[in-house]
Amino acid sequence: MILSHRIALDPTAKQRIAFCRACGVARYAYNWALAEWKRQYEAGEKPNALALKRQWNQEKPKWVYDSPKDANQAPFAHLQSAFQKFFKKRANFPQFKCKGVHDCFSVSNDKFQVSGKRVRLPRIGTVRMREALRFDGKIVSGAVSRDADRWFLSVAVDAGPKYSRPRTGSAVIGVDLGVKSAATLSTGEHIEGPKPLRLLIDRMKTLQRRLSRKQKGSKNRVKAKAKVSRLHRRIRCVRSDFLHKLTTRLCRENQTAVIEDLNVRGMMANHKLARAISDIGFHEFRRQLQYKGALHGTIIVVADRWFPSTKTCHRCGAVVDMPLSERTFHCDCGYTEDRDINAALNLRTLGLRGINACGHGSSGSQLPSGVEPQNETTVVEAGTTPCSPLSTK
Repeated sequence: MILSHRIALDPTAKQRIAFCRACGVARYAYNWALAEWKRQYEAGEKPNALALKRQWNQEKPKWVYDSPKDANQAPFAHLQSAFQKFFKKRANFPQFKCKGVHDCFSVSNDKFQVSGKRVRLPRIGTVRMREALRFDGKIVSGAVSRDADRWFLSVAVDAGPKYSRPRTGSAVIGVDLGVKSAATLSTGEHIEGPKPLRLLIDRMKTLQRRLSRKQKGSKNRVKAKAKVSRLHRRIRCVRSDFLHKLTTRLCRENQTAVIEDLNVRGMMANHKLARAISDIGFHEFRRQLQYKGALHGTIIVVADRWFPSTKTCHRCGAVVDMPLSERTFHCDCGYTEDRDINAALNLRTLGLRGINACGHGSSGSQLPSGVEPQNETTVVEAGTTPCSPLSTK
């Protein structure tokens, strides 16, 4: 299992300059490779990363030798991966990189050493870290990146196939994501999100307005841009901290967690809700929940996108049409409940169906590869028929 740890660095002034220089080398090599790739393709040739790297090694300028070697070698592998994703229709056509946007450079595992709260990087020297590496295992790769005015080291570690974290509970829980409450659990608990963008949107507008008034190329514009970047980082950190704590809690305290397969892209098309939806981070919640489920041995069930969790009565199973403005679910059988709690209960029932269906895994199981659950369970996706019927009452 490959785990990654992102650690804040505390570099000196000279080391910051060296970091910026290495990022510039990586950006220059990537843009050179992309331009050469496009030129060869338009000429009818078949470019590849290995041939471009050989050509680069013969033509590269001398000033790239002042930075780590991987800073001008790794971009070719990154470009090859970008084109593979493009041809598989998983990403857009690769674009040229701009200065100051996602600045980073890679370092191979045999080029740096981590010892306690210090890391030794080639051509740069020993850099202090804010914390020690959390995972034990073989270091696979590393990358130094900049976020606003701070620098970070991302270390990928192979912790082994049997790496796991203890789990304290064995319950089945349904999680309904929403805008009013970030998450509603089948236990009846409403978890409110911090909504950092909503709280700091006025400050963001003020700083961006000041930035737009600064003259391009001036030092005051650089200072104003740094303030905007720091505020963006603050918003990301608050949102990420909330999602990490919530997903860790759900995976640690439950054997099975059931969520919905939300069409986030379609939901973002609604301009009245797009900002609120992005402020919660639905996609990041699902991503964190799935990889943390692998660490804790928790089964993550993703219900079908068309499963009517909100419109289905948890007591009798009838499907009732209700608009989005109606926040309380009412059924002809007399059942009344908050619409989000009713949806979470239906998701939990879906998870219980999978557990009680049969004694082996089914095609709808969302168990990560290489990880075995601590208890034998079965998960079926929404719309399938379990081996034994289970009442929804």
